[in-house]
Amino acid sequence: MSDRELRVSDAERDHVAALLQKAVGQGLLDLEEFTARTDLALAARTRGELNRVLTDLPGLVHHGVNGTVPARRDRLVLRTLMGSSRRTGRWRVPHEILVQNQMGSTELDFTEAEFSQAEVRIELSVAAGSVELLLPTGASLSTADLKVKAGTLTDRTEFEHASGRPKFVLSGSLFAGSVEIRTPRYYRFGRVQVRLPWRVTWSS
Repeated sequence: MSDRELRVSDAERDHVAALLQKAVGQGLLDLEEFTARTDLALAARTRGELNRVLTDLPGLVHHGVNGTVPARRDRLVLRTLMGSSRRTGRWRVPHEILVQNQMGSTELDFTEAEFSQAEVRIELSVAAGSVELLLPTGASLSTADLKVKAGTLTDRTEFEHASGRPKFVLSGSLFAGSVEIRTPRYYRFGRVQVRLPWRVTWSS
């Protein structure tokens, strides 16, 4: 069996999708080409099918098993293509989250989530999509490693300390899309608590 016939893993597909995103940032691909090639990469079953989307891109190489980013034990991958993905309420937050969003919407509400570590790393690969992050009060945020091209990053958080926990670290790339980050506001009227974004709770 030749190398081209070998089966590929999700980690290899994610690696090639990240290379395609890099090609957009370098001006090698436009949005339509990026979307079409990413669809092929995520659907690829063999090494030959996966490498086909990179053959005409100089300097971008997928080295196969030996050069692939290894699968991570505590990682959540959210893939959205012209649709929506959402996490809210009580959910377990892993150490790393990869958001792959093409012309879709992703909403992550961390205000009632359960954290296993003091730092959450969120890697974005967004093209013409929108991402909304609702962070808990008392956390902290770093967006220094996030590259924005023809997109909008809006930080509406009001963190008082850079050392707050958990700490959210954003990286990756945003192309022709939007990322909005905010914290909730709470108002109490007797036993009724109102949260913005909208949610009402009653205390006993």
